[in-house]
Amino acid sequence: MKKILLLEDDEILAESLIELLEVESFSITHVVNGEDALEATFSSHFDIYLFDVNVPELNGFELLKSLRDSGDKTPTIFLTALVDVSSLSEGFEVGADDYLKKPFDFDELLIRMHALFKKQYNTYLNEIKVAAFTFYIDKNELYKKGLFIALSPYELKLATLFFKELDKTLSKEYLIEELSYDKEMSDGALRVHINKLRKLELPIVTIKGVGYRLSSS
Repeated sequence: MKKILLLEDDEILAESLIELLEVESFSITHVVNGEDALEATFSSHFDIYLFDVNVPELNGFELLKSLRDSGDKTPTIFLTALVDVSSLSEGFEVGADDYLKKPFDFDELLIRMHALFKKQYNTYLNEIKVAAFTFYIDKNELYKKGLFIALSPYELKLATLFFKELDKTLSKEYLIEELSYDKEMSDGALRVHINKLRKLELPIVTIKGVGYRLSSS
Protein backbone atom coordinates (compact mmCIF):
# COMPACT_ATOMS: atom_id res chain seq x y z
CA MET A 1 0.00 0.00 0.00
CA LYS A 2 1.43 3.35 -1.04
CA LYS A 3 1.63 6.07 1.57
CA ILE A 4 0.61 9.67 0.91
CA LEU A 5 1.36 12.78 2.93
CA LEU A 6 -1.51 15.22 2.35
CA LEU A 7 -0.97 18.84 3.39
CA GLU A 8 -4.34 20.57 3.12
CA ASP A 9 -5.95 23.03 5.54
CA ASP A 10 -9.36 22.95 3.85
CA GLU A 11 -10.98 20.27 6.01
CA ILE A 12 -13.87 19.61 3.61
CA LEU A 13 -11.55 19.09 0.64
CA ALA A 14 -9.17 17.03 2.78
CA GLU A 15 -11.97 14.73 3.97
CA SER A 16 -13.13 14.21 0.38
CA LEU A 17 -9.61 13.44 -0.83
CA ILE A 18 -8.92 11.05 2.04
CA GLU A 19 -12.15 9.15 1.38
CA LEU A 20 -11.48 8.87 -2.35
CA LEU A 21 -7.81 7.96 -1.98
CA GLU A 22 -8.50 5.31 0.65
CA VAL A 23 -10.96 3.68 -1.76
CA GLU A 24 -7.99 3.46 -4.17
CA SER A 25 -6.02 1.64 -1.43
CA PHE A 26 -3.70 4.49 -0.47
CA SER A 27 -2.67 5.10 3.13
CA ILE A 28 -3.10 8.78 4.01
CA THR A 29 -1.40 10.94 6.61
CA HIS A 30 -3.21 14.28 6.76
CA VAL A 31 -1.74 17.49 8.23
CA VAL A 32 -3.00 21.07 8.09
CA ASN A 33 0.21 23.11 8.38
CA GLY A 34 3.71 23.03 6.96
CA GLU A 35 5.50 22.41 10.25
CA ASP A 36 3.46 19.28 10.96
CA ALA A 37 4.12 18.12 7.41
CA LEU A 38 7.86 18.56 7.90
CA GLU A 39 7.70 16.66 11.18
CA ALA A 40 5.79 13.82 9.49
CA THR A 41 8.57 13.39 6.91
CA PHE A 42 11.08 12.82 9.74
CA SER A 43 9.12 9.93 11.24
CA SER A 44 7.71 8.16 8.16
CA HIS A 45 8.54 7.32 4.57
CA PHE A 46 6.02 8.42 1.95
CA ASP A 47 5.58 7.47 -1.69
CA ILE A 48 4.13 10.82 -2.74
CA TYR A 49 3.45 14.28 -1.33
CA LEU A 50 0.25 16.20 -2.10
CA PHE A 51 0.79 19.77 -0.89
CA ASP A 52 -1.45 22.79 -0.79
CA VAL A 53 0.56 26.03 -0.97
CA ASN A 54 -1.24 28.59 1.20
CA VAL A 55 -1.15 26.79 4.54
CA PRO A 56 -0.21 28.00 8.06
CA GLU A 57 3.28 28.18 9.60
CA LEU A 58 5.30 27.00 6.59
CA ASN A 59 3.80 27.32 3.13
CA GLY A 60 3.99 24.53 0.56
CA PHE A 61 6.76 26.17 -1.47
CA GLU A 62 8.94 26.73 1.61
CA LEU A 63 8.26 23.20 2.81
CA LEU A 64 9.23 21.53 -0.45
CA LYS A 65 12.35 23.66 -0.84
CA SER A 66 13.44 22.58 2.64
CA LEU A 67 12.80 18.92 1.80
CA ARG A 68 14.62 19.10 -1.53
CA ASP A 69 17.58 20.89 0.07
CA SER A 70 17.83 17.99 2.53
CA GLY A 71 17.93 15.47 -0.30
CA ASP A 72 14.30 14.29 -0.15
CA LYS A 73 13.28 13.32 -3.71
CA THR A 74 9.76 12.10 -2.94
CA PRO A 75 7.44 12.88 -5.92
CA THR A 76 5.37 15.97 -5.14
CA ILE A 77 2.20 17.44 -6.60
CA PHE A 78 1.02 20.88 -5.58
CA LEU A 79 -2.76 21.20 -5.23
CA THR A 80 -3.48 24.91 -5.18
CA ALA A 81 -5.84 27.68 -6.14
CA LEU A 82 -2.86 29.79 -7.27
CA VAL A 83 -3.14 30.09 -11.04
CA ASP A 84 -0.69 32.85 -11.96
CA VAL A 85 2.40 32.03 -13.99
CA SER A 86 4.79 33.26 -11.31
CA SER A 87 3.33 30.82 -8.76
CA LEU A 88 3.47 27.99 -11.28
CA SER A 89 7.10 28.86 -11.98
CA GLU A 90 7.97 29.01 -8.28
CA GLY A 91 6.34 25.63 -7.68
CA PHE A 92 8.53 23.91 -10.25
CA GLU A 93 11.56 25.94 -9.22
CA VAL A 94 11.46 24.54 -5.66
CA GLY A 95 11.22 20.99 -7.00
CA ALA A 96 7.59 20.09 -7.73
CA ASP A 97 6.95 17.21 -10.10
CA ASP A 98 3.45 18.37 -11.02
CA TYR A 99 1.04 21.21 -10.31
CA LEU A 100 -2.74 20.82 -10.25
CA LYS A 101 -4.99 23.84 -10.04
CA LYS A 102 -8.09 23.81 -7.84
CA PRO A 103 -10.82 22.86 -8.44
CA PHE A 104 -9.58 19.67 -10.07
CA ASP A 105 -11.08 16.39 -11.14
CA PHE A 106 -10.19 13.50 -8.84
CA ASP A 107 -9.63 11.12 -11.76
CA GLU A 108 -7.11 13.58 -13.19
CA LEU A 109 -5.25 13.59 -9.87
CA LEU A 110 -5.09 9.78 -9.93
CA ILE A 111 -3.79 9.78 -13.50
CA ARG A 112 -1.03 12.24 -12.59
CA MET A 113 -0.10 10.28 -9.45
CA HIS A 114 0.20 6.98 -11.32
CA ALA A 115 2.25 8.68 -14.04
CA LEU A 116 4.71 9.87 -11.38
CA PHE A 117 4.96 6.39 -9.86
CA LYS A 118 5.83 4.88 -13.25
CA LYS A 119 8.32 7.63 -13.99
CA GLN A 120 10.20 6.69 -10.82
CA TYR A 121 10.70 3.20 -12.25
CA ASN A 122 11.70 4.47 -15.70
CA THR A 123 8.80 2.65 -17.34
CA TYR A 124 5.43 3.39 -18.92
CA LEU A 125 4.13 0.01 -17.76
CA ASN A 126 2.46 -0.76 -14.46
CA GLU A 127 4.34 -3.98 -13.81
CA ILE A 128 7.96 -5.12 -13.73
CA LYS A 129 8.74 -8.80 -14.24
CA VAL A 130 11.83 -10.57 -12.93
CA ALA A 131 11.97 -14.38 -13.20
CA ALA A 132 8.76 -15.72 -11.56
CA PHE A 133 8.09 -12.37 -9.85
CA THR A 134 5.89 -9.44 -10.82
CA PHE A 135 6.05 -6.10 -9.02
CA TYR A 136 2.97 -3.90 -9.49
CA ILE A 137 3.92 -0.23 -9.30
CA ASP A 138 0.46 1.18 -8.61
CA LYS A 139 -0.26 -1.21 -5.73
CA ASN A 140 3.33 -1.44 -4.48
CA GLU A 141 2.87 -5.21 -4.23
CA LEU A 142 5.02 -8.21 -5.10
CA TYR A 143 3.66 -11.44 -6.60
CA LYS A 144 5.30 -14.79 -7.38
CA LYS A 145 3.67 -16.92 -10.05
CA GLY A 146 0.54 -14.84 -9.64
CA LEU A 147 0.36 -15.23 -5.87
CA PHE A 148 0.61 -12.22 -3.55
CA ILE A 149 3.63 -12.16 -1.23
CA ALA A 150 3.10 -10.51 2.15
CA LEU A 151 6.26 -8.61 3.12
CA SER A 152 7.25 -6.72 6.25
CA PRO A 153 7.55 -2.93 5.82
CA TYR A 154 11.37 -3.14 5.60
CA GLU A 155 11.32 -6.01 3.10
CA LEU A 156 8.72 -4.23 0.97
CA LYS A 157 10.83 -1.08 1.00
CA LEU A 158 13.88 -3.12 -0.05
CA ALA A 159 11.96 -4.87 -2.82
CA THR A 160 10.67 -1.50 -4.01
CA LEU A 161 14.21 -0.09 -4.17
CA PHE A 162 15.52 -3.12 -6.06
CA PHE A 163 12.75 -3.07 -8.65
CA LYS A 164 13.03 0.69 -9.02
CA GLU A 165 16.76 0.33 -9.72
CA LEU A 166 16.61 -3.01 -11.55
CA ASP A 167 20.07 -4.24 -12.71
CA LYS A 168 21.78 -1.41 -10.81
CA THR A 169 24.14 -2.00 -7.90
CA LEU A 170 22.84 -0.38 -4.71
CA SER A 171 25.46 0.29 -2.05
CA LYS A 172 24.97 -0.98 1.49
CA GLU A 173 25.25 2.61 2.72
CA TYR A 174 22.44 3.74 0.41
CA LEU A 175 20.15 0.88 1.43
CA ILE A 176 20.81 1.44 5.13
CA GLU A 177 20.06 5.15 4.76
CA GLU A 178 16.81 4.45 2.88
CA LEU A 179 15.68 1.95 5.51
CA SER A 180 16.52 4.19 8.48
CA TYR A 181 13.33 6.27 8.25
CA ASP A 182 11.91 5.31 11.64
CA LYS A 183 14.91 3.77 13.41
CA GLU A 184 18.59 3.28 12.68
CA MET A 185 19.21 0.30 10.41
CA SER A 186 22.40 -1.73 10.96
CA ASP A 187 24.52 -3.63 8.45
CA GLY A 188 23.51 -6.89 10.15
CA ALA A 189 19.80 -6.08 10.06
CA LEU A 190 20.11 -5.22 6.36
CA ARG A 191 21.62 -8.64 5.67
CA VAL A 192 18.76 -10.32 7.55
CA HIS A 193 16.17 -8.55 5.39
CA ILE A 194 18.12 -9.29 2.19
CA ASN A 195 18.28 -12.98 3.13
CA LYS A 196 14.53 -13.10 3.73
CA LEU A 197 13.97 -11.81 0.19
CA ARG A 198 16.45 -14.34 -1.17
CA LYS A 199 14.59 -17.17 0.55
CA LEU A 200 11.66 -16.24 -1.69
CA GLU A 201 14.10 -16.87 -4.58
CA LEU A 202 14.25 -13.22 -5.57
CA PRO A 203 17.53 -13.03 -7.58
CA ILE A 204 19.47 -10.54 -5.45
CA VAL A 205 23.20 -10.68 -6.19
CA THR A 206 25.92 -9.60 -3.74
CA ILE A 207 28.49 -7.26 -5.27
CA LYS A 208 31.44 -7.88 -2.98
CA GLY A 209 32.60 -4.85 -1.06
CA VAL A 210 29.90 -2.63 -2.59
CA GLY A 211 26.33 -3.77 -2.09
CA TYR A 212 23.53 -5.66 -3.83
CA ARG A 213 21.80 -5.86 -7.18
CA LEU A 214 18.49 -7.30 -8.37
CA SER A 215 19.31 -8.99 -11.67
CA SER A 216 16.78 -9.28 -14.50
CA SER A 217 18.76 -12.03 -16.23
